[in-house]
Amino acid sequence: MKKRFFLVLAFGLCLPALTVMAHHSITAEFDPSRTMILKGTITRVLWVNPHVYLYVDVKDEAGKIVNWALETYPPSVLRRGGIVRNSFKEGDVVTINAFPPKDGTKSLAYLRQVTFPDGHSTEIWIGDPKNYK
Repeated sequence: MKKRFFLVLAFGLCLPALTVMAHHSITAEFDPSRTMILKGTITRVLWVNPHVYLYVDVKDEAGKIVNWALETYPPSVLRRGGIVRNSFKEGDVVTINAFPPKDGTKSLAYLRQVTFPDGHSTEIWIGDPKNYK
C-alpha cells in the first residue's frame, strides 16, 4: 500500500514539470532575425490557448497550394492589443509577414503582421525582434 502511495505521489509531482517542458519560447522554434512574406487565403482561424493559429492557403513556387499554419500569441494577449477573433475572416486574401521556422519546415511560421484586402495591416508582434536572438 505504501509503495503504491509513493508511486502515485511521484507521478503527481512530475505532471507539472511535463507541462512546463511542453511550452517553448518563440526563439526555440522560430528565427526572429529573418522574415518571410506569404500571400494567400485564410482557410481557418483556431482561437484557442495556448496559441492562436491562422491557417492560410499559399501557392508555392510550383503552383501547388500549401496550407500554412501561422502561430501567434494567446487570445488574451491579442485581445489586449485590440485583435479579436472576428479580425480574421475565412476567405480573405491576406499578405503575411512571419518569422520562419528554424528547422526549415515549409508550412509553419510565427505570425508577425497581417495586411488585409482593404490595405490596412495589423502588427501582431510585440517588441523588437533583436531582443529575441
